[in-house]
Amino acid sequence: MRNDMEDWQFPPRYDNDYLPDRSAKYWFPVRETMHPAEREKAVLERIRAVMRYAYERAPFYRMKWDEAGVHPDHIRSLEEFERVPVVTKAELRQAQLRAHPFGDYLCVPESEVHHIHGSSGTTGRPTVFALGRRDWDAIANAHARVMWSFGIRPGDVVFVAALFSLYIGSWGIMLGAERMRTKCFPFGAGAAGQTAIAARWLKLTKPRAIYSTPSYALHLAEVARDEGIDPHEFGLEIMMCSGEPGASIPAIRDKLEGLYGVKVIDCGTMAEMTPWLSAAGSDAMDQGMTWWQDMVYHEMCDPKTFRRVPYGSRGTPVYTHLERTSQPMIRLASGDLSEWVDGPAPCGRTYPMIPKGLYGRIDDMFTIRGENVYPSDIEAVLNKFEEYGGEHRVIITREGAMDELVVQVEPSAPLARDGGEALEAFRKKAAVGLQRGIGVRTRVEVVEPHTFPRSEHKARRVIDDRKLFTSLKLKLEG
Repeated sequence: MRNDMEDWQFPPRYDNDYLPDRSAKYWFPVRETMHPAEREKAVLERIRAVMRYAYERAPFYRMKWDEAGVHPDHIRSLEEFERVPVVTKAELRQAQLRAHPFGDYLCVPESEVHHIHGSSGTTGRPTVFALGRRDWDAIANAHARVMWSFGIRPGDVVFVAALFSLYIGSWGIMLGAERMRTKCFPFGAGAAGQTAIAARWLKLTKPRAIYSTPSYALHLAEVARDEGIDPHEFGLEIMMCSGEPGASIPAIRDKLEGLYGVKVIDCGTMAEMTPWLSAAGSDAMDQGMTWWQDMVYHEMCDPKTFRRVPYGSRGTPVYTHLERTSQPMIRLASGDLSEWVDGPAPCGRTYPMIPKGLYGRIDDMFTIRGENVYPSDIEAVLNKFEEYGGEHRVIITREGAMDELVVQVEPSAPLARDGGEALEAFRKKAAVGLQRGIGVRTRVEVVEPHTFPRSEHKARRVIDDRKLFTSLKLKLEG
């Protein structure tokens, strides 16, 4: 059925030969700039179609909704859709234990599964992502659309500096790059010595765009300088970052843009929600992301009731697939925290925005003496200092009855050479900056350069010793 949303249908079917004119601002101008109220009417019909599809094919959804007294035919408005119970990651893991390996929310025959990805399983049973052949094609088209908004065009060289394994991020960028007919360079990351080789290849091929996590981009710049290469020599113009907070944090974004001479674009939701580029910045945005509501329906919700909060409010994102047929997620609770505002975005797209990106996972937040702190808050403060060497560790401990926050910081190489009083001055300055920035008195320790290993993927910098303290205290008290 043809409508005003450029042949928007379910299951999706796209012309893989279609490309806009190079000068076009939008891939699909109607879908991207239509009035939000008109789009919401179409989104509601799509939600009903996806729910009917899942109810007929997935015991997971049928049992969950029957138990909640919800049926696809009951959903006559987006407000009524908020009554649909959210899906949690814990439920997905249980579903995959019941129906190994893909779970009883798989809506296509196993013979149609084209790619298998998943979580690493380092903290328990891995979650398996099954992507059907039709989905693989739809994801490619969706990511090409979004990457067009970054300013990437056919023929550009796109360098993918991320793990090619279970991690879906690198594959998603490669899919969009190939669909757009770029020269895709799937370089990867993670192997010993690979970062130094990446620096040499970047200097040789001079790609227009690069994809990585913010942590790895900072690491890559450091290694390049050690190899005698200025990252500006890569000739990059666009840096796409996902996988962790950072690209929408002004201090980190500014640092990356200064190191490389690029436009940094934040992007990404969750692996389960691929096409995860449904949240992304653009070449017209300085920070933050837009939510492409015709690709994935995004709600900003109260983390207790999972009802939508008004624009201008903080909440947790809840996601619903509008084009996935294999493992459609319908009201998946992200566990992240952010704030949304109404559009249009600076690029003219009439989608809502999260102007500060994702703050981080609610689970990552820790509380020190009554103050809520995100690891990204600490990273943002440290990256404002020229004396910061690019790596740190956050240690939460307890001395007596009080929680203590210790931040171990590596100094820059010039500061380390100066030593003595210069290091002490930096320690004091960092302590003052952190107390002002996060509202918590912080003990800062300046350690030797290269004390901590550099991240080849996502950085993990927080060590919480309080549980150990509590268990020891209980033992001592009998």
